[in-house]
Amino acid sequence: MKRILIIDDEQDIREATQICLEISGEWEVLTASSGAEGLVTAASEQPDAILLDVMMPDMDGLTTFQKLQAHPLTQNIPVILLTAKAQPAEQRQFTQIQVAAVITKPYDPFTLANQIEQVLIAAKS
Repeated sequence: MKRILIIDDEQDIREATQICLEISGEWEVLTASSGAEGLVTAASEQPDAILLDVMMPDMDGLTTFQKLQAHPLTQNIPVILLTAKAQPAEQRQFTQIQVAAVITKPYDPFTLANQIEQVLIAAKS
């Protein structure tokens, strides 16, 4: 079973996403409510992938991503950004950093596990 870490400051989104991924039967889900907590969990638990919310207080998703990239224990974990922002300029910004993918909120909870699976297959090739 693969492990995924959800880093999102909104508890209802964390819980809904966790349920969707656990129902698929493919994922063991870890959660963190802040970028700082996510960094610690990612380093200690070594998940197969990270779902990272872009808009968070204190440390936003892009800052969290940069810190994940800078740490030897977490730099090779594929990161998928979750964002409500899908403006072309922001999409370009996301393309410039080495994220595995960007999934736009609101996402379809029933296809999320499959979307993540496709991203990880692409990341390996």
